[in-house]
Amino acid sequence: MSARQLHLNAFLMEAGHHEAAWRLPESNVDADFDLQHWVRLAKLAEDAKFDSLFLADGPALQGSGEFRPPGQLEPLTLLTALAAATSRIGLIATVSTTYNSPYNLARRLASVDHVSGGRAGWNIVTSATQREADNFGLDFTLGHGARYERAAEFLDVALKLWDSWEDEARVGDKAAGRFADPERIHPIRHRGQYFRVEGALNVRRPPQGYPLLVQAGSSDDGKQFAAAYAEAIFTAHQTIERAQDFYADIKDRARRIGRDPDGIKVLPGIVPVIGSSEAEAQRLAQQLDDLRVPEYGLLQLSTILEVPADSLALDERLPRSVVDRPTVEGFQSRADLIVELATREDLTVRQVLSKLGGGRGHHTVAGTPEQIADTIEAWFTDGAADGFNVMGPALPSGLEAFIEHVLPILRSRGLFREDYTGTTLREHYGLAKPANQFHARELAGV
Repeated sequence: MSARQLHLNAFLMEAGHHEAAWRLPESNVDADFDLQHWVRLAKLAEDAKFDSLFLADGPALQGSGEFRPPGQLEPLTLLTALAAATSRIGLIATVSTTYNSPYNLARRLASVDHVSGGRAGWNIVTSATQREADNFGLDFTLGHGARYERAAEFLDVALKLWDSWEDEARVGDKAAGRFADPERIHPIRHRGQYFRVEGALNVRRPPQGYPLLVQAGSSDDGKQFAAAYAEAIFTAHQTIERAQDFYADIKDRARRIGRDPDGIKVLPGIVPVIGSSEAEAQRLAQQLDDLRVPEYGLLQLSTILEVPADSLALDERLPRSVVDRPTVEGFQSRADLIVELATREDLTVRQVLSKLGGGRGHHTVAGTPEQIADTIEAWFTDGAADGFNVMGPALPSGLEAFIEHVLPILRSRGLFREDYTGTTLREHYGLAKPANQFHARELAGV
């Protein structure tokens, strides 16, 4: 048995990650708002002993709503329902620091951790588009660097709030009428550039101390933020070489600021299209590709590249003005990935859209179960990943196929657990409960 094992996260997205998955005959057109669909997926992943499941999110309509289901239920609300339907799998949701306040979000995340018995995780993102800003009455968005500065202060406040109740604060003395020790409940009195928060939190410290802290940006600012704070990183790479570069960079950044690199789990996305033969896998991939609506992909691409959709001609290469320009303000790492992909493979815009249709830039692999397992093992053992975000192109079928055909191979190679050994998300990821900063100061006499 390998001493080091994969961490697998089931990245769930309505009818599937392929943008045309909802059009398959077997797909549930209303999957995004069907609780039983989400419960079924969560139970599939838990029965397979996945570390966690993950729900993405953003505070704006996806596209126009014409070509694809526009979104999903608010993720923390959905996670609360999934917590009641499961007992062991971790529950991770994306929540933006840009359009939330630290107190309310710290309270909501602490509540999910309590309700789930210590299984909550927070994918920390910064919202990047004017479309999102418009929903909050703002005429501008913060610049890329400023968004990460604000996110760092936001997280600092959240950590203080989660620590504002020491673990020993609860007394529970009914005879004396004394519920808690006020000396162990700490107003945080934060005064910063972006936030003023008094505290303490009105929810006791989460069972895990903090929810698992996840980050998903691969820009330079994003990597520095991840090296400082993240315990898991969701990232996208098209080649093992790029994944290895990212992996080494993150681990080196963490080491240089005094963190244990093994305390950060790097999980690239993989979109497995699984067939009994290569030919069958390619046929399934082509079936999905044939159902794409180019207009939808073009709108998404223009948003990422920050150019008008009508400036991108489907049967021409990306304009030089896009390829040669400075970095965008919004989705920096994804824009860079797309430009590199288009340039490296000399693709037309139509071909780029086909490449992105399965997973928005995540690594898509069409092949037999053995080929999928070989790819996963190679990335895991050759310094490119600590595990993967498994992104079924269609759901539930893509997740079912991975569980039925790929997981047994990974288990036979000693690469994935047979059963859970802990009860919390942190235990699944091999991470300790963080020390309470106020208690630590007390012990130090500060």
